[in-house]
Amino acid sequence: MLDAMKTTATPAAVLREAYREPDWLVPEIALEFALGPDRTVVRATLRVERNGGHREPLRLDGEDLALVGVRVDGRPAEHRYADGVLSIPLGGDTAEVETVVEISPNSNSQLMGLYESGGILCTQCEAEGFRRITFFPDRPDVLSSYKVRMTADKARYPVLLANGDPVAAGDAGEGRHWAEWHDPFPKPCYLFALVAGDLVANRDQFVTAGGKTVELGIWVREGDLAKTEHAMASLKAAMAWDERVYGREYDLGVFNIVAVSDFNFGAMENKGLNIFNSRYILADPDTATDADYDAIAGVVAHEYFHNWSGNRVTCRDWFQLSLKEGFTVFRDQQFSADQGSPAVKRIEDVRVLRAAQFPEDAGPLAHPVRPESYIEISNFYTATVYNKGAELIRMIHTILGPDKFRAGSDLYFERHDGEAATCEDFVAAMEDASGCDLSQFRLWYSQAGTPRVRADLTHHAGDGRAHLELAQELPSTPGQDQKKPMPIPLKVALFGELTGEKYADRLVVLEETAQEIVFEGIGERPILSINRDFSAPVVIESGRSADDLAFLSAQDDNPFARYEAMQQLMLDTLVAAVAGGKADHAAVIEAVRRTLEDERLDAAFVAEAVLLPTEAFIGDQMLVVDPEAIHAAREALRTDLGQELEPLWRSAYASTAANRFETSPSAKGARRLRTVALGYLMAAGAEDAAALALAQFEGADNMTDRQGALGMLSNSDAAERDRALDAFYARYRSNALVLDKWFSVQALSTRDDTAEAVERLAKHPDFTLANPNRMRALVGAFAANQRAFHQTDGRGYRFLAEMILAVDKLNPQTAARLVPPLGRWRRFDEARAALMQAELRRVVETKGLSKDVFEQASKSLG
Repeated sequence: MLDAMKTTATPAAVLREAYREPDWLVPEIALEFALGPDRTVVRATLRVERNGGHREPLRLDGEDLALVGVRVDGRPAEHRYADGVLSIPLGGDTAEVETVVEISPNSNSQLMGLYESGGILCTQCEAEGFRRITFFPDRPDVLSSYKVRMTADKARYPVLLANGDPVAAGDAGEGRHWAEWHDPFPKPCYLFALVAGDLVANRDQFVTAGGKTVELGIWVREGDLAKTEHAMASLKAAMAWDERVYGREYDLGVFNIVAVSDFNFGAMENKGLNIFNSRYILADPDTATDADYDAIAGVVAHEYFHNWSGNRVTCRDWFQLSLKEGFTVFRDQQFSADQGSPAVKRIEDVRVLRAAQFPEDAGPLAHPVRPESYIEISNFYTATVYNKGAELIRMIHTILGPDKFRAGSDLYFERHDGEAATCEDFVAAMEDASGCDLSQFRLWYSQAGTPRVRADLTHHAGDGRAHLELAQELPSTPGQDQKKPMPIPLKVALFGELTGEKYADRLVVLEETAQEIVFEGIGERPILSINRDFSAPVVIESGRSADDLAFLSAQDDNPFARYEAMQQLMLDTLVAAVAGGKADHAAVIEAVRRTLEDERLDAAFVAEAVLLPTEAFIGDQMLVVDPEAIHAAREALRTDLGQELEPLWRSAYASTAANRFETSPSAKGARRLRTVALGYLMAAGAEDAAALALAQFEGADNMTDRQGALGMLSNSDAAERDRALDAFYARYRSNALVLDKWFSVQALSTRDDTAEAVERLAKHPDFTLANPNRMRALVGAFAANQRAFHQTDGRGYRFLAEMILAVDKLNPQTAARLVPPLGRWRRFDEARAALMQAELRRVVETKGLSKDVFEQASKSLG
């Protein structure tokens, strides 16, 4: 039945303006599952109520379902099933509707609906997967309470889990058993979850502020149990934090997490039963890096926070996706900042935004945080909806202040608890609680693109005044040529050039196309520090000199602004080098020297500050991206930094060599700086650099140091490279999550032969199209490797297109997420652009293409 989903015609778009309330509501649903890997029978009993005075039939969505029977109020019923819709005429305003269907979990390669992963039966229903389990009005504004009964082979599936709280369990005879669960809180069907498998649990308890004991369980395969301690600690920390910061207590008696190997996303916030990609649960020092530990803590918190910002208050329709995702990303960013270094966390979040969302805003797939249309909703799980959406919430927090923001969130949860809400509802709650007019701010939800802000500072020594002239420009994006000015909150400070005195520190909200701010009492030439903490997701054009940026990189008291000044100094130097063929590196070298010698700075911040901008980000600053010139300029600066500051790199490396594995911020910072220092020693061409890297690799007591050394060796031609890669593979070949790292480190290599190596790795026995993690590890990483992917012969483009088409036959969602790198053809020279367009056309013209890939590829062609 899979081919019935495919299409060669242009699929119809869904429009936000066409929203209408559901014709029928479903206050209650009872599900009975007779579970099996080849054949599962699902009996669904729906209590339905007519919504309004219409006489429309009940329409239920269904996909890849073998319909066995339909009954209304206990009797066989007239019905019609066509084009994915089961239509049932109903005479009264209420009815009990029963359907019976059969599905095959182990043939479900899309990983949507009920599917099998490593012998475990599990579900994924967001956004529209529930229709692959049973017939239902599959939309987020139909909220129901759920009763679930599962029957399964007891030996094969000894653990049976669902949403809500357990009600009863027992023996069903003939080697089978049953379990019943009940979720009393009305929820949309995308939050439904079921798991059956041979699992063990890390069990714990959490006592809420109100005194209720919640039973916690993280369910995994038996061999993985020891790797769940960090996830459990993160869950308990998140529960306590949400009570303290947002006043949100957990509402059920149990909270379960299940880790599975095959998952399209990172995790899913199903009510009381979160299902996770195992990479965001399993960790120990030997197999997980510090970044993995941080990601686990952040994702566990994110999914838990959804219990209120997504579950108790959910989305009215999928155009409101950022209502839950943007808000919850902001909340998990706050949590992670509180658990470690706020400055480093902010740097990391902005780096992700610039790497993923800014290019999205600048390309053919640009869309507002609240989109106006879609063909396939799965394509709108984007950096714009998530990460830029979080920045919108952060701007509201900045404008209102923490107390008024908390009052607004309290009102939002109180006002809309148990409802399906909109982005407008969230902003209205913030307005009503704070008394602040956010009508103009709503433009951030409806206008796409990254604003550019021009900032010019002049000083009049005679009257002690400084004038800051600000102007905003909003570039055209697909379907939006004309934009209105948006309120842009900018944290601004002025520092005296000679004394270093801070003369001003204020929040300026740029609301007009152009605006002037006057600062009084400025007795010396001021240096501008702007967009401190990255208070708005904009591009700043300030014209600050290299000397000013160097001053700020050493003197600014705002850690993010200090980092930003260093990055801008590096970026200006690299862009000049690409444009002119060479550049003076002296200012960058001196700024990095001062940072390395500043004993007041913690190692984690130093490691971030001295890293050069990525080749992709350098390309984003250019009208036409020249991958080879960018690579050459960046490598030249890395070499000079390595050679000129070699004693300091050696000192930094040696000072962190005795680092004992701990997960404290200071220990993680030391490991981060150690690998950064090693990278600069490798760039300097130090004779002992490869030997140092191999010694670190072989002697490491943790994955962070081991993978860090492997990454440096992977970029080199040293003989130690193959030795380390072979040893890593031999040690971890049976661990899928760690083997993903082995694939990625080679796909991201800066070597000249990376494209050929990736093609060979795609034929490796351990490579598979079926697992999304493995696809992202090799194919996704390679497409992010600017120089290797954009080889002039187009082999990178051909390889990516072939992977997209191959994966589309199995898992359209994974395939669609691989398309965007080809859509950036407008940023490259004519020859490369033509090659990328040709591959996009080949994809679009392929017979039987999924809606997911068709939408991404056709929009990318423009």
